[in-house]
Amino acid sequence: MSTCFLFPGQGAQYPGMAKDFFETSKAVRELFELASDASHIDLRRLLFEGSEEELKQTQNTQLAVALVGAASALNAREHGIYPDGVAGFSVGEWPALLEAGVIGAADAFRLVGERGRLMDEAGKRSGGSTMSAVLFLSPAAIEAAIKGAGLSQVWVANYNSPNQSVISGTEHDVTAAEEAIKAAGAKRVVRLKVSGAFHSPIMAYARDGFAEAVADTSFTDPKIALYSNVTGKRISSGVEAKRLCVEQIVSPVRWIDEEANIHAANYNQLLETGPGNVLAGLWKSVEGGAPCLPAATLDQIAAISL
Repeated sequence: MSTCFLFPGQGAQYPGMAKDFFETSKAVRELFELASDASHIDLRRLLFEGSEEELKQTQNTQLAVALVGAASALNAREHGIYPDGVAGFSVGEWPALLEAGVIGAADAFRLVGERGRLMDEAGKRSGGSTMSAVLFLSPAAIEAAIKGAGLSQVWVANYNSPNQSVISGTEHDVTAAEEAIKAAGAKRVVRLKVSGAFHSPIMAYARDGFAEAVADTSFTDPKIALYSNVTGKRISSGVEAKRLCVEQIVSPVRWIDEEANIHAANYNQLLETGPGNVLAGLWKSVEGGAPCLPAATLDQIAAISL
């Protein structure tokens, strides 16, 4: 049976996630220690004792979600479930890179910490930027509404599904875009609680700083299939993976294209290895796709491995 692991991104987090993995697996406890040392943040305390508000801080969130994704994948492997392919949503690409053997764990968590710090700083430097989720309107209709309103500082940042997207930009242009999108027929537009306009050109400061951060880090060729947010396609080499992890910060997440290419690879099952079940929900829009099952708890992994 061929399996693809899907790693969720920022927004899937919740206090106490992965505690069952931590308490039952020595390997997971060692992974927490390694990640804490690499990032200089006590991640055990953050996940199991920290407040929800503390967990929502961008740098903390990105580290926590990446760590729980890696812990979930580790537990799947401990139960005999190994991936033939991996993909991650936004920061979820980092545990995917780790699982594909592109980068070592210490480098991965060091860089995720720096990624979160830079993206938070870019948001503060923007002078006011934000994101909104758009429900029940096609990406093409959203793009047309933005263009028709003459807005130049708002973009589609996440192509989540045919009926769910996220826009990203300045406070002014996102507010104006929300009205234009509602007028175009969107059933719901929801402002997100984020610290910046992620996956947009407003993150240029973070992209440039992150390019310097990864410059001396070794990226090797993927040992299993690895899919990119930036292109939606498989990543063929370590050189490409290194370039794309930088460009991803200012590029939209093309999850619809990624899902199409994963579906075309004919995996027998997909596991959402990380907190929540957001990606399993999005996968339901893939017609005729193999099942996508959440694997965020020991009970879920044990049920899959039976």
